[in-house]
Order: sequence, then C-alpha cells, then structure tokens
Amino acid sequence: MSEERKVLPFLKNGVAQIAFVVKDLDATVEAYWKHFGIGPWHFYTYGAPLVKRMTRHGIPSDYKMRVALSYFGSMRIELIEQVSGDTVYADFIKKHGYGIQHLGVLVEDMESAIAEATAAGFAMTMDGAGFGLESDGHYAYLDTEDVIGTTIELIERPKGRMKPEKVYPPEEDA
Repeated sequence: MSEERKVLPFLKNGVAQIAFVVKDLDATVEAYWKHFGIGPWHFYTYGAPLVKRMTRHGIPSDYKMRVALSYFGSMRIELIEQVSGDTVYADFIKKHGYGIQHLGVLVEDMESAIAEATAAGFAMTMDGAGFGLESDGHYAYLDTEDVIGTTIELIERPKGRMKPEKVYPPEEDA
C-alpha cells in the first residue's frame, strides 16, 4: 500500500515570488534595470526597527538584510543582500555562493501555514513579523532545501507597506 500523500494547502496558488541572494544590491538592481528593464525597485532594510519580531530556529534573533522588490510580469522578484546576523542567507552564501535562494508562496494565515508545514516535517528556520503599516506582515522560511532543492518562504503580506527607503530608477529616469 502506498502512503497517503498530503499536499500542503498553501502551495495550491503556486509561487508568487522568486528571491536571489546577491553580493551588491545596488549594482544588481542597476543591472536588472539597464539590461532587462525590470523595475522600479523598492528598497527596504529588514531588521530592527522595521521588523518588530525576528527569530532564528524559533529563538528571538537580531539580523539585518537589505532587500529590493520589483515585478517581472506577475512574478515578484526579491533581491537580498545579507548585512548582519545569523540568517538563512548567510547559510546559503556559505553553501552555494550567490543565486536563487528561495521561492515564496502567499498565505492568508501564517500560524496555520507554519503548523501545517511543521506537521508535514518542515521546520521553520527563520521568520520576521510586523513590518507593515499596521505592524502586520509576516515571513517564514521552511527547511525544504534537502527535499526539493530550494527553500520555501511563506509570505503573509502586510495590508500596506512602509514608504521605501529609495526607489530605483528615480522617477525622472523611469
């Protein structure tokens, strides 16, 4: 008899985001814009004070990364530059160098999605919450690389985002 296959419900809508860990965020964003016309890019520094709660392996943690967000068609692209702390990005760089680090899937209820992933055998390795205008928004990384070749990020988008630190290209160049 075959074992019953359990499909994680948060995968039903497919991948909403692809994320790359990059060495130099500004240079990479400029290359995407100049060579492929992808932009505009919105820059944020994720860490305190923007991200209100961060954990690593379930333990409160202090880490920081710079991100730039844009779209390629309907696909969100996230570029991430490791800044400081113990992160999934630092682990990825040590193991693989720079490149595609995770696929993001949208969830409506993060706590339920984490519980479903844990029940299916996928531990949460890092998360952060409270970066939206209403202190909402939550991201969580699952330990899926050994099983599917990449990490899955669960994303509960905030209702509204903070104003970006900068936008590239500047509006007059777009």
